Amino acid sequence: MIKKHIPNALTCANLLTGCIGSVYAFKGELEVVAFFVIACGVFDFFDGFAARLLNVKSEIGKELDSLADVISFGLLPGLIFYQLLLQDTNLPFWLPYAGFIITVFSAIRLAKFNIDAQQSEYFIGLNTPMNTFFVVSLPYLIPTFPIIGTPLILLTLIIVLSYLMVSNIRLFALKLSSTSWKPNQFKYIFLILSAISVAFLMFAALPIILILYFVFSQLHFKYSK
Repeated sequence: MIKKHIPNALTCANLLTGCIGSVYAFKGELEVVAFFVIACGVFDFFDGFAARLLNVKSEIGKELDSLADVISFGLLPGLIFYQLLLQDTNLPFWLPYAGFIITVFSAIRLAKFNIDAQQSEYFIGLNTPMNTFFVVSLPYLIPTFPIIGTPLILLTLIIVLSYLMVSNIRLFALKLSSTSWKPNQFKYIFLILSAISVAFLMFAALPIILILYFVFSQLHFKYSK
């Protein structure tokens, strides 16, 4: 049946888009990369959505999804940090490669997700797409806030984000078991505030969205039943 291949086709589109985004990252065209990451996020959302809607979830689909995410949400943010660190010509030649620590921890995060049955309803640790959405905002923020582009801040971000991905912090997934307001109120509020932030700030809104994600996730687990 054709329908069983639809989710995997979307996953492959995520992978292909991530590869193209990587080419632009290698060229140093980091602001362009952000658009490819958004496309990867759309494909990544709809492959799982299609699998559930068509009831064609499979083990190969699960593995393919993680393999695609290693490129789109592992290699890509690592390349962005590499290129940002590379812009400081006073650094030792080896230091920009620290950007790929993000890639390593993204792979660990995805491996943990694959073997953890708890994470079907929520995430344990920062998920790799949300981490990448934050990272792609940096080239947009640095011209306004140059301090963000300093090696100390970039290396600190690499360490903090890597830790968050493998931490035990619970964060909600945007899967809705129902459309009712009560059990999903904090998810809805998060989505509304995120949409407003993007409308006014575009990519610069992504750090705000990450903070909102942490805050409303904790409110969700504390108050939603």
